[in-house]
Amino acid sequence: MKLLTTATALALLVATGTAQAADPNLARNLAATCANCHGTNGNAVKGAGIDALAGMPKDKTLQKLADFKSGDKPASIMHQIAKGYTDEQLDLIAGYFAAQK
Repeated sequence: MKLLTTATALALLVATGTAQAADPNLARNLAATCANCHGTNGNAVKGAGIDALAGMPKDKTLQKLADFKSGDKPASIMHQIAKGYTDEQLDLIAGYFAAQK
């Protein structure tokens, strides 16, 4: 029975990964959650004191997100938000914003 449970769990993980890879809008959909603070498509309101994410290099965004997630970078809410995403999802989000103008 335990072997069957492990096999089922593995199959679900593979199916979930395949579903995420197959969704061409996944990066955009994940990044949409950032719009409340960082503006539509990462174009923050000038003078609001919030970083614009649009056009920021992917590696810079990933480093900031990793720092929030680990607690190395202090934040009011970003440390909690970053912990809610997998590293793969954060990679998709950073790539999406890097491609924005």
